[in-house]
Amino acid sequence: MESWVIRTIKKEDNQSVAKLIRSVFDEMEIPKVGTAYEDPYLDLMFEEYNKPQSVYYVVENEGQIVGCAGIAPLENGDPKICELQKMYFLPQTRGLGIGSKMMEQCLNQARIFGFEKCYIETMPFMHAAQKLYKKSGFEYLDGPMGCTGHSSCPVWMLKDL
Repeated sequence: MESWVIRTIKKEDNQSVAKLIRSVFDEMEIPKVGTAYEDPYLDLMFEEYNKPQSVYYVVENEGQIVGCAGIAPLENGDPKICELQKMYFLPQTRGLGIGSKMMEQCLNQARIFGFEKCYIETMPFMHAAQKLYKKSGFEYLDGPMGCTGHSSCPVWMLKDL
């Protein structure tokens, strides 16, 4: 992890972040409908997370954005619950422990914001992601929480902060 830096998103990162997220969707053949791919603000992540109780981080390596994840209040849910959102990493960054560091950073910030629980939605075939979530203390739920608009994500998990 010689030159990996986790930092908050800047406005000039918007394009790189949108490109990274779309490339992971293409690579993993994640459905585009009913997922983050369709979110209207995918190209405006800096603006979207520049709101109360929201933060978005990028992982930078030698000037290139290679990963990202954020925390925001769960939409139409309990105000004490946040959602870990749009956590994606390029293939070359996976398996290096960067996901764990990013997760730690997000959950710590969620605690600072005063959230009591963290929610996440994912895909059944995203095994590495689920392994990370379980290792971080997330537990499976029987149904979705709040109303995220991501009808194609059938795996829901929750963690006490």
